[in-house]
Amino acid sequence: MNILFAEDQAILRSTLATLLRMLGQHQVTEAQDGQQARQLLRQQHFDLLLTDIEMPGFSGLELVEILQQEQQHKAERQRCKLMILTTFSRAGYVRRALQAGVDGFVLKDSPATELLTAIDKVMAGGKVIAPELAMLALGQDNPLHDKERRALRLCSEGKSTSDIAAMLFLAEGTVRNYLSDAINKLDAANRVDAARIARQRGWL
Repeated sequence: MNILFAEDQAILRSTLATLLRMLGQHQVTEAQDGQQARQLLRQQHFDLLLTDIEMPGFSGLELVEILQQEQQHKAERQRCKLMILTTFSRAGYVRRALQAGVDGFVLKDSPATELLTAIDKVMAGGKVIAPELAMLALGQDNPLHDKERRALRLCSEGKSTSDIAAMLFLAEGTVRNYLSDAINKLDAANRVDAARIARQRGWL
């Protein structure tokens, strides 16, 4: 099985990739961030995308959403299965992952044997979502629309208004409006506070 493992923590990525190769006898390609993972997904087919959530470039959730859109018209046997592996069990993350149609959501502190079992189940056509994570999906709805969320995420990474505008192909005034709307929706003091609230709730 050909696995793409996207994780920005080098030691964890290398260790887990080695375990997957040894114990699961899988072929594992490593991506150091979301941007590199996106490029690799464009270049070749993988049987499984195993990805962290919070990464530079594209987040794991953005990768999942993009890949799901691209796979809409593919036969089931041609689909790349999608699994989230993360330390974050935030309600917003879980809800968004489930809405995006992930096949599995596993926490990083799970035993390696449990991860391998989860991968086998997903590749056999099953779903693996820990019950405690599924319960989080009942949390509060995300009030941010996609452009507000992306602008706020870039803001949280220290990007200026002009940087955000260039990256999202928007006018600076439009970006300021998106950030202002996000601040109001989250009842935040400023854009930094809004980013903090949204990240805590798993909405970025």
